[in-house]
Amino acid sequence: MKVTDRQKRVFIAVDVLLILMMVLPIVAAITLKVLTTPASDGVSITGARIFFTIPMPLQDLPITESQINSFLVLISIFGLCLYMTHGLKVKANLRRQHIAEWIVEKVETMVNESMGDYFKGYAPFITSILALSAFSSLLSLFGLYPPTSDLNIVAGWAILVFGLITYYKLKSGPLKYLKGFLEPVPFLAPMNIIGEFATPLSMSFRHYGNVLSGTVISALLASALQGLSRMVLGWLPDALASIPVFQIGIPAVLSIYFDVFSGCLQAYIFAMLTMMYVSGGFSLEDYLLRKEKREKRKAKNKKSKINDNLEVV
Repeated sequence: MKVTDRQKRVFIAVDVLLILMMVLPIVAAITLKVLTTPASDGVSITGARIFFTIPMPLQDLPITESQINSFLVLISIFGLCLYMTHGLKVKANLRRQHIAEWIVEKVETMVNESMGDYFKGYAPFITSILALSAFSSLLSLFGLYPPTSDLNIVAGWAILVFGLITYYKLKSGPLKYLKGFLEPVPFLAPMNIIGEFATPLSMSFRHYGNVLSGTVISALLASALQGLSRMVLGWLPDALASIPVFQIGIPAVLSIYFDVFSGCLQAYIFAMLTMMYVSGGFSLEDYLLRKEKREKRKAKNKKSKINDNLEVV
């Protein structure tokens, strides 16, 4: 089927709108930070700023910088997904479709190898974790507060994963789940209970601590390099002495590690831990055995009802 000029223009216009959908949230976050950040001298390392507070019955709900940035990252990721899947065809003729198919194949392979065939439908969820975590950490490249530096954000993800872990453990039977706290010996039950709830804590603190430490180290090194420039060039005229020579290039190299490599690495680790904990807490053999017993019980009850009806007749 031949594509008309009008269809080409519409296709390009949709692409432009989707690209704007990816870019504008980041621009909005930068603009919001410029307009709301007070002027300060030197290095200022603080948590997420609170923009306003919504009164609630039990406890007021603060709307913070990390929440706003998380919402804007979601919009950008959504725009990226729409852009990557725009114009899909059975036979790929766009580079973006090749990239999208490659990502899907890699994530599905990773999920199948880590979790097994039973969890093959988890590929979209794991992709969402990878994208949200990585893109949130990469916000620091634009001078924005990364949501992964806020313990509340990462803890929310960990609690969601903990709910999935508990759900799949209960699929083998509530009694078997409770019995697991008594293994290998009953007096270790308190330690097993603590270990159960330590899972979301370790996941959240590991991710949050690594990202936050990278942000703090980058800020401190940038300030130190600025001071070094002033000390070395202090004998020159004011115009030349104020040039931050040692801040040229070095912070960018550090940023490649702390912002790009470390952020993407932590996203991968969080996704791998999610797959390991969810699949590790689920016993397929016990689940199938419980399912078989339940079906036999249903068949027995059904047969008993049929016999009762026949006796009545």
